[in-house]
Amino acid sequence: MGRMRENPRYNVVSMRISDEERAVLEEIMSVTNKSVSQIMREAMEMVKMRINPEFSKKAA
Repeated sequence: MGRMRENPRYNVVSMRISDEERAVLEEIMSVTNKSVSQIMREAMEMVKMRINPEFSKKAA
């Protein structure tokens, strides 16, 4: 059985990408030594801050 996590994640999001986008993603994974999930979470945070910089002030 899996270990209990402090912040479990139950939601799954999938998307279709081109071969070229997949190659870029694999290169990013290789260079950063991060998973697809980690990269996408970071990308989501970057977009969130670009849309509304006030998010970072609320989090602090």
